[in-house]
Amino acid sequence: MKLYIVRPGDSLFTIARRFGTTVEALAYDNQLADPNRLAVGRALVIEDDTPGGSLGRTEAAGYTYPSISRSTLAETLPFLTYLIPFTYTLDKSGNLTPSGGEDLNSAAYAQNVAPLMSIANLKEEGGFSSDIAHAVLTDQAAQDNLIREIVTAINRYSYYGVVLDLEYVYSFDREAYNQFTRRLANVLHRLGAVIGVALAPKVSADQAGLLYEAHDYRAQGEAADFIYLMTYEWGYMNGPPQAISPVNQVRRVLDYAITEIPPGKIMMGMSNYAYNWTLPWRQGTSAKLISNAYAADLAAARRVEIQYDETAQAPWFQYRDNTGAMHVVWFEDPRSIRARLRLIPEYGLRGIFWWNINQLFRPGYLMYESLFDTVKVF
Repeated sequence: MKLYIVRPGDSLFTIARRFGTTVEALAYDNQLADPNRLAVGRALVIEDDTPGGSLGRTEAAGYTYPSISRSTLAETLPFLTYLIPFTYTLDKSGNLTPSGGEDLNSAAYAQNVAPLMSIANLKEEGGFSSDIAHAVLTDQAAQDNLIREIVTAINRYSYYGVVLDLEYVYSFDREAYNQFTRRLANVLHRLGAVIGVALAPKVSADQAGLLYEAHDYRAQGEAADFIYLMTYEWGYMNGPPQAISPVNQVRRVLDYAITEIPPGKIMMGMSNYAYNWTLPWRQGTSAKLISNAYAADLAAARRVEIQYDETAQAPWFQYRDNTGAMHVVWFEDPRSIRARLRLIPEYGLRGIFWWNINQLFRPGYLMYESLFDTVKVF
């Protein structure tokens, strides 16, 4: 796989001729909305005869909402070890509400991908609930009920395992969370199922903040089969513009994580989306969520050059909309994906997970495929 950065004066025709490929192949692989319009600075993947998997084998998981198009799902599954439909939600009594994505499991199994059951402490109106987590983690009856419901769902829908995603847990519930993970792990292992835990991106054991304090890297890493580190959202919807998954910040998390968690259990988070902020940014305003493919096409449509931040290893650009307002967009491209994928062998990680796969990102997956062969668990 070659990587080419579009220069002034380039056209898809001249690039295809230079590398001995076709305009059609380049347009398809890179999801170009208009092959006649290229943004200077855009990173293009160009397939060649180089064998894939140059960095070995790794595991890859993909979170998805049940609304994913079946064509996008079918194209993405070959790049995955695990599929994680998001999400079962729980209430204070340990009752589960299904994700609505149970029908995705058969599609996953058809392509040798193992479906995992995601469980989150989300409220009906949205947002994570500290109170729901507290109620379940501190009540034996609620835990008993939750475990019964988990086992029923595993047996009914043939889940390969479970991923706990309890966020914004009160700091005083830290040990209760550890104990529950240990208990659930024992139950699941007797069933022959696996357990993963999604954890916030910490850089120290005593990192302050509701998102971090109850997430005990060492204890959860000992109890779970794998740990999903949410290494994204430095640039987030309601915050100031910046790279979503800056590699320098991801490194800080991994540098700490491997001191507490066996690296072979760590799944590193990979953001698969972009944010478009209106400038000047003001507290209380929100960015617009867009896809990576659309972001690169937007730069071409607005005839602006894509920049690349070498520290964050992330692409970005600015443009003016039809009303005269300025915007800045941070997104992912094959360069930023490659930069983070190379951390897998460097740190000895188990693999990655994509948040999320609902929007197809073909050039990112092709870059992944050029570096790694995907482990299949059956």
